[in-house]
Amino acid sequence: MTGPILHPLDFQPCGEAEMLKRARDFRAMMKRRRTVRDFQDRPVPREIIEDAVMTAAGAPSGANQQPWSFVCISDAATKSKIRVAAEEEERDFYKGGKTPAEWLEALGPLGTDEHKPFLDIAPWLIVIFGQRYGFAEDGSHVKHYFVPESVGIAMGFLIAALHNAGLATLTHTPSPMGFLNEICGRPANEKPYVLLVAGYPAEDCKVPTITKKKLEEVSVWI
Repeated sequence: MTGPILHPLDFQPCGEAEMLKRARDFRAMMKRRRTVRDFQDRPVPREIIEDAVMTAAGAPSGANQQPWSFVCISDAATKSKIRVAAEEEERDFYKGGKTPAEWLEALGPLGTDEHKPFLDIAPWLIVIFGQRYGFAEDGSHVKHYFVPESVGIAMGFLIAALHNAGLATLTHTPSPMGFLNEICGRPANEKPYVLLVAGYPAEDCKVPTITKKKLEEVSVWI
């Protein structure tokens, strides 16, 4: 077994004052990030989505296997197919009688229901698939490690990158999501994790009033 090929780290150090400024500026920018459900149909250049996806693709992953695929959709017909299939699953979720009452109660303040017009309206849908396994040159399966964790980190990178670029996002998770494999033409080794909606928020967009937890509620210092 040979060792890894190494090259110098591209790291640019800065003073503590600059570090604190960067940390606070980034925190302030991300504090303005909100999940939205009302989008404009205003086009977003593909290059912006490409840069955000490549930022996400640079996320750390188990054994550096990069077990993800980002399916980026702007085609109106494909978005329409996704909306029809997603709303069918959502009707069963909200009104099929199988969802626990406490789950529906928790969603109540957010104002969500089975209607998903944003899937048609927003200029971009990005489906993030996790690869359960990969393939060797001889076609045999290669086990992937920590796939959910790796894909989750990449999704965080993607949401932050899109927000940094000036776009709004919505993480949509219809359940089950197997229809996305069929519509997007993805193989059986891939599992859809999130259907990310991206674009400009509607001019009259409103979001629920929520309270974020404080530092002492989310952290322990030892």
